[in-house]
Amino acid sequence: MKIGCVKEIKNNEFRVGLTPDNVHAYVAAGHEVYMEKGAGVGSGFSDQEYEQAGAKLLEQAADVWNEVEMMVKVKEPLECEYPLFHDGLILYTYLHLAADKPQTDALLTGKVKAVAYETMLEKDRSLPCLAPMSQIAGRLSIQEGAKYLEKRFGGEGILLAGVPGTPKANVVILGGGTVGTNACKIAVGMGAHVTILDVNLKRLEQLDDMFGAAIQTLVSTDANIERVVKEADLVIGSVLIPGATTPKLFKKKYLPEMKNGAVFVDVAIDQGGCGESSKVTTHDDPVYIEEGIVHYCVGNMPGAVPRTSTIALTNATLRYGLEIAGKGLEAACANPAIATGVNCYQGKLTNRNVAEAHGYEFTALEELIG
Repeated sequence: MKIGCVKEIKNNEFRVGLTPDNVHAYVAAGHEVYMEKGAGVGSGFSDQEYEQAGAKLLEQAADVWNEVEMMVKVKEPLECEYPLFHDGLILYTYLHLAADKPQTDALLTGKVKAVAYETMLEKDRSLPCLAPMSQIAGRLSIQEGAKYLEKRFGGEGILLAGVPGTPKANVVILGGGTVGTNACKIAVGMGAHVTILDVNLKRLEQLDDMFGAAIQTLVSTDANIERVVKEADLVIGSVLIPGATTPKLFKKKYLPEMKNGAVFVDVAIDQGGCGESSKVTTHDDPVYIEEGIVHYCVGNMPGAVPRTSTIALTNATLRYGLEIAGKGLEAACANPAIATGVNCYQGKLTNRNVAEAHGYEFTALEELIG
């Protein structure tokens, strides 16, 4: 199969879909790999490394799109890339379609076979291709939150960990999944006072066993959320329903009740955000202030650390990509993780959550591929 990878064009997105080691693996398996020149520079990989691994370098992204049968990316295509879709193209990347109707329409019109990293679900219910970026985003959320608590950014002007004789910052984490757990690790490690909320009592038990007396666990209800955010210095929104629009747990009515200069980091923003006051920002202009609360809502947080993020992501995506390339997408869908990743197939929506988000018809994948 002809595999392609182009430079990401989203604002300040420096990750790349394939590393030179990945290229070597595809070539060794008998595939051809086409790379846009300069695609890996932002992650520290030179064109020479890709050539040495066996890739063919092309000057223009359009040439790569036109040449290949499967495109491996990191982020969803932007509007200027929609005309490059072609019938039967396999697109293997993050898509987040529930929050992006124009992209959904473009994929359906282009009859693209779209495989989304974020909905790939293993038999044990884990999300193998989402997990590494969730780990990074969770850890980054505390790092960024601590920075924007500084006065010069509009924050309260407090140190997350405090020092002897001063209060520790109160960190509230909404959601105890991979993002929330990793945020919790860093917040606890920095010495903050941490409260984490989740709807799943079993998950709260696991977090309690993991962190012990270092954290407070609470069942996620509107009343509990409202009570704890009033005293919060930093709130992390880390709620996820795979493929679906994120529920708005962080209400606008909380803002006037909170401390002036508190920070809200909405890690779920690429799925629509879990805050009613959330709107997508970029690394160029990452924060805005609403009713005295600093909002950080960057849609591609892991792009801030592209070297780490690219290696972590491709460690997870490579084996599924090789399976798709080796067997063809239809045969590879015998693997449930790959099948659950297929959001669009030849003009049909095959992810129920995405279909419900847009009010579109859902078609089961097995009806289309047998």
